Amino acid sequence: MRSRAAADSSAAAKEFERRAARSDLLADQAPASAEPLRFAAGLYRTQGRVAASIEAMHAREAFSGHLDRDVGRFIGESMDVVRFAAEGGPEALAADAEERLADESAAARTRLLVFWDEGRPASEDYLSRAMLRPYIETLRVVNRAPARIHRHGRCPFCGGAPWISSRREGGELEGARRLLGCALCGTEWTFQRILCPSCFEADPARLPSFSSDRHVNVRVEACETCRRYVKSLDLSLDARPIPEVDDLLSISLDLWAAEEGFTRLEPGLAGI
Repeated sequence: MRSRAAADSSAAAKEFERRAARSDLLADQAPASAEPLRFAAGLYRTQGRVAASIEAMHAREAFSGHLDRDVGRFIGESMDVVRFAAEGGPEALAADAEERLADESAAARTRLLVFWDEGRPASEDYLSRAMLRPYIETLRVVNRAPARIHRHGRCPFCGGAPWISSRREGGELEGARRLLGCALCGTEWTFQRILCPSCFEADPARLPSFSSDRHVNVRVEACETCRRYVKSLDLSLDARPIPEVDDLLSISLDLWAAEEGFTRLEPGLAGI
């Protein structure tokens, strides 16, 4: 059994709890989105407990940052994420999780390594992303960069794909800043405002944005060249939202984008 003291002392666990608390708050305020938000809160708390265990392991013996060397040490703990999904996830995800719980240890390890090496979007392997996040966030907290190819448009720390974007106040000369948020380690990094993070299209005419009166601080930043998009939240007037959490309030925009033939660069917590 993991001690509450260990969880409280883990920097990564505290970050997961901050997201969980925001999810609970929004679920109370927005009943229409309560179901995915309650699931997100539970997922974050499960990941937080796993992160606390992983950080304690690192304190005893440092992780290398090479997943193939490290995965055997934490995969048992990461299966808690799969168990949570099996018990409390949406029907399709719960079914996937039940199947995954039957994996032998070698198969479970291989799934994570394949996801990591190929950089698959979460829509293809939601569970691997969710399982790896406590490990990757712990590496970020201890400043141990993982051994992974870092491609342009991906997270500068872990090479993960961006699943959300935000716009924040910048300096007087630079205007609002555009930041991308990593789906694996939680890092935010500055990215050009007029540039597709998927195919790097830079022609403004090929980079439309779409919004809705129902979600005035959210827009779909799309690319006509690769037909990909990222969701973007405007935090210039209100910095309280946590982009990856508040994203769940505007799932209707993702459904609209899909109907228009756009694919999200990396799915959010709802899997779309």
